[in-house]
Amino acid sequence: MRRGIAATALVASLALAATACGGDGDSGDSAGGPVTITWWDTSNATNEAPTYQALVKEFEAANKDIKVEYVNVPFDQAQNKFDTAAGASGAPDVLRSEVGWTPAFAKKGFFLPLDGTDALAEQDKFKPNLIEQAKYEGKTYGVPFTTDTLAFVYNKELFEKAGVEAPKTWDDLKKAAATIKDKTGVDGYWGSTAGYYAQPFLYGEGTDMVDADAKKVTVRSPEAQKAYGTWLDLFDGKGLHKADVTADAYTHIQDAFVNGKVASIIQGPWEITNFYKGSAFKDKNNLGIVPVPAGSTGKAGAPTGGHNLSVYAGSGKDKQAAALKFVNFMTSAKAQETIALKNSTLPTRDDAYTDKVKADPGIAGYQTVLSAAQPRPALPEYSSLWGPLDDELPQIASGKESLDKGLGDAETAIAKLVPDFSK
Repeated sequence: MRRGIAATALVASLALAATACGGDGDSGDSAGGPVTITWWDTSNATNEAPTYQALVKEFEAANKDIKVEYVNVPFDQAQNKFDTAAGASGAPDVLRSEVGWTPAFAKKGFFLPLDGTDALAEQDKFKPNLIEQAKYEGKTYGVPFTTDTLAFVYNKELFEKAGVEAPKTWDDLKKAAATIKDKTGVDGYWGSTAGYYAQPFLYGEGTDMVDADAKKVTVRSPEAQKAYGTWLDLFDGKGLHKADVTADAYTHIQDAFVNGKVASIIQGPWEITNFYKGSAFKDKNNLGIVPVPAGSTGKAGAPTGGHNLSVYAGSGKDKQAAALKFVNFMTSAKAQETIALKNSTLPTRDDAYTDKVKADPGIAGYQTVLSAAQPRPALPEYSSLWGPLDDELPQIASGKESLDKGLGDAETAIAKLVPDFSK
């Protein structure tokens, strides 16, 4: 991720942060009036934000002594904006934080530990692996708000027409793709060249970009080379769509899938709503969702993603108390059910998967694959490690670099991000 920002962006960040009134005094509000807290929501401003804004109003109606100032901050800007604002003691009281940001901000002392607070009063209701992902050095710094993972999604009609089943291994996928091409004329699979989407191949070989416990860069290990070799093979063969290395690759892959021009892809639940907008999934039940195929170890897994709600450690006591109450409300079973029904996102607690929520086949399908999701290590730099792979994998997939050369360059770049790790 980008760590520096231009001077103009810095000014804008500080101006936005000033609305938080975060670090000075106990409340920063007039005596006898309601406590005002600021929430930076990093969700999609068009598709998701209206649901959150409605919940804010509901919270305020039930808590007359608390006012929530809602600010929607573009996701791709939020990490740097919060980093700058927190360093200037003017951050928002609550942040919708991508799970990968949690250890980095906790390490800097920007997030309040939530163990034993009102925010985590119902900790046992949340999925344990998501609570674990919100921890850093044994303390919990976020309450799981939404979650996601990657799954193998497929067009049931095309698979049935070809007489093939959802693949359990990558070899199964290659065979199925060829059969689908023969029987339907449509490519069976289209893969991505983005580092995040290649992560399941690493897990399938029992490895990762780094070994956080051993403090070692492993992106070029024998296991990783095998994983990326399997990934590369899925761009070449009958029914396997060639790699798209253009800037619009994500859109091209998604559009082809939802309109029935390719039979399967790997994708996350953030696209559930968009799946249904395509001609191939007007019947929602045509969408197949299963775990990603397994590697040679027999293991199948994908990275756990999503967002936590975290509280700024620099806020005054009154603001922190109000913020903790707000976080508890927004992550309650009732609120999560509402969010799932409106936004088609995955709840982080089992009691929010009500019959109404599971009536959406997309949500129900992704719920079944969450158990195979693998939490990221609590390494502050981890989210930035995909950057070098985003640079190198397209070069490898397009044939401009060999697999060994590209992974070697990625290893060098990752080693600079974690300088205390060995190769």
